[in-house]
Amino acid sequence: MAGFLAILVLAVAWRSARIAEVEWPAPLAPTRPRHENAPPYVSIINALPDPVLVIAAHEPDDLTGRRFVMVNEAARDLLRIQYDAGLLVTAIRDPQVLEAVDEALFGGVDSQAIYEVGGAQARVLKAFAKPLGTAPDGSRLALLVLRDETDIRRAEQTRADFLANASHELRTPLASLSGFIETLRGHARADEGAREKFLTIMSTQAERMARLIDDLLSLSRIELNEHIAPQGETDLALAVMDVVDALGPLARERGVTLTPCLPARGEALVSGDRDQIVQVVQNLVDNALKYAPRGSTVKIALAGGLTAEAAAAPIRPQSARLSLLTPDHGQDLYAALRVSDEGVGLKREHLPRLTERFYRVEGQKSGERSGTGLGLAIVKHIMNRHRGGLAVESVEGEGATFSAYFPLADQTVTRPETPRPDAVTKPS
Repeated sequence: MAGFLAILVLAVAWRSARIAEVEWPAPLAPTRPRHENAPPYVSIINALPDPVLVIAAHEPDDLTGRRFVMVNEAARDLLRIQYDAGLLVTAIRDPQVLEAVDEALFGGVDSQAIYEVGGAQARVLKAFAKPLGTAPDGSRLALLVLRDETDIRRAEQTRADFLANASHELRTPLASLSGFIETLRGHARADEGAREKFLTIMSTQAERMARLIDDLLSLSRIELNEHIAPQGETDLALAVMDVVDALGPLARERGVTLTPCLPARGEALVSGDRDQIVQVVQNLVDNALKYAPRGSTVKIALAGGLTAEAAAAPIRPQSARLSLLTPDHGQDLYAALRVSDEGVGLKREHLPRLTERFYRVEGQKSGERSGTGLGLAIVKHIMNRHRGGLAVESVEGEGATFSAYFPLADQTVTRPETPRPDAVTKPS
C-alpha cells in the first residue's frame, strides 16, 4: 500500500504541474490526453480494477474547489468521466462520499462511506478516502478508491433471508409440537381418541422437520462441491426406474399413475454423480406428485442423443415457458429428462421464482402433502454442477413439465435427426 501511495504522489505531482500550466473555464477540464507518452505509473494506475480518483482542494469553505486531478480507466467507465480533471461534483454527488473526501483532505484522516450507483444495473460501492499530503502548488490531496461490494451485499442479503426462512420453517412445526404436548399434559391426558389424533399430527410435524433438516444438509453439501466437476457415468434410464420403484407406493396412495417412457439401455448414459442424478429425478417426480390430481398420470420421458436446441425445445407450443438454468452449449449432445403432471398448472408469474429456497406455490397443490420448498433449489444446484440445463413450461388447467438436460458421457454417439417419438412427452 505504501508503494502504491508513493506512485500516486509522484503521479499527482506530475499531473498537478501539467494542470497548473493550463487554464480552462470551470467546470470544463482538459480533454483526456493520449497515454503513449505518459509516465509508466499511468499504465499501472489504469490497470487497477477498482475505480481510483485523486482529489485536490485548497480551501475547506470552497465547495466548488474540489477537483479530481487524476482518474483511472475504471473510474472513467463507472462514473462516465470524459476528462482527466474536473470538478468532483460533476462525477460524484453523494453527500456521504463528499464528506469522506473532506475528512481526508482537511482532517488528515482515513474515511469510508457507502456509495450507491443507480441505473439499469444498480451497484453498491464502498468509498475509501485517504489523505495524500500536499501538492507542489499548495493544494491538499486525497486518494478516493471505490470498491464494488454489490455481490458481497447480495450474498449477505441472501444468507440473511435464508436464515430467516429456515428459522420460520423450523419454528412452525416446533410450535405445533409444543402446543400438542401442552394439550396432552392437560385436559386431553385421559382422552384416548384425542391422544391418538394428536400423536398422529405430532408424528407428521416431526417428519416434516426431519425432511427439512435433510434437505438443508443436502443443499449445503451440494453448494460446497458445486464448483467441482462430478466423476463417473450413470445410465439415466436406470436412475429413472429406481425412482419409479421408490415412489410407486406414494403414487398409488395418491391415486396417480407413474408412466416412464424410456430409450434403450445405454442411450442416455450421462456423466455425473449417480446419487445426485437420482436426487434430481426423485425431486422432479416427487414435485409432480404434489400437483397431480387423483386419477391422473405423471409422465417421465427420457431421450438421448439430442442437441442443446432439441433438448431445450418446448413440447407445448402454447405453454408459458422459462429456462431456469441454461445448459452448457459447449457440449454437443444431451439426454433430456421431462417430468409432466396433469394438474392445474403454474401461473406465469410464479415461474421465475420456482428455484428460490423455500418458495412455494400455495393453493395449487392437489393434496395436503407439502414439501420443504427446497426441492427445486437442490435440483438447480445439481444441474449447475453437472453443466446441464433446467426449464419449466406450464399451461394453466393442463399441467406443468420440468425438463432437465444432462451432457452425454459419450459425445460420439450417433445423433438422431429428431427425438424418438416414444421418448418425448406429448401434450395430453
